[in-house]
Amino acid sequence: MRKRPLAIISFSGIDGAGKSTQIQALEAWLLRSKLQVSIFSMWDDVVVGARLREFASHCAFRGDRGIGSPEKPLKRRDKNVSSRPLELIRLCLYCADALSLSFRIRRLQHSSDREIVIFDRYIYDELANLPLKQWLPRTIARLILRLVPAPDLAYIIDIAPEVARFRKPEYPLPFLHRNRQAYLTLRKFVSNLTVVENSSLEETTMKVRAALLPILARWSAPAPSASVPALH
Repeated sequence: MRKRPLAIISFSGIDGAGKSTQIQALEAWLLRSKLQVSIFSMWDDVVVGARLREFASHCAFRGDRGIGSPEKPLKRRDKNVSSRPLELIRLCLYCADALSLSFRIRRLQHSSDREIVIFDRYIYDELANLPLKQWLPRTIARLILRLVPAPDLAYIIDIAPEVARFRKPEYPLPFLHRNRQAYLTLRKFVSNLTVVENSSLEETTMKVRAALLPILARWSAPAPSASVPALH
C-alpha cells in the first residue's frame, strides 16, 4: 500500500527556458527529503512514434539534428514549420499523444512504488505549437485537455526569448516569441498552470519549491523546507 498519494508535476516552456536545470534541482531537493521521485520525458516516454516522426521531419524539412549550444548553434526545422496540412497532421498526432499520456498517467496512479513523478514537458508543450487563435485547433485543444489528466502542479518556466535563444540557439527568434505567447495563452484554457519567471537560478528554484510546498503539505509526512542550500 502506498504511504503517500502520487503527485504529478510537469515542466513546460520554450526551448532554452531552463526546464532541465529546474527539474534536476527539484529532483535533488526531493531526494534529500527522502521522497521517491521518477522523471519521465514527454518525447522519449510518451510521444507515439517519436523516432519515426523525428526521421520524417528531418527528411521533409532538412533541419539540423541535436541540441544547440552557444558554441554550436543549430537551425532546427520541425515544430517551427507551419502550413495548413501540417497543422492537421499535428492535430491528429497530438490526439494520439494525448491518449498515450492519459494511459501513462493512469498506470502511474496505480503504481505503489512512486511518490512524485516529474514530467519533462507535457501535453501543453504540444498545444503551444498550434495556432490557438483559430477555432479548429482551439476546439481540438480543449478536447485534448479534457482527455489528459491535469498534473497536480504544472509549471511554465518563462524567460525572454532572446535569453533562451542565446542559451540554446536552435529556433528563429520570431518563432520563440510566438511560442512563448502560446504558452501564456494556454492559461486561458488551463487553470492550474503556474508561470515561474526564470530570473536568477536561486530565485527561480525558490519559486518552484514554494509552489510545490502546499501539495507536499497535504501528505502526512512533514514537508521539506523551501530554503535553498548552497548551489555548486
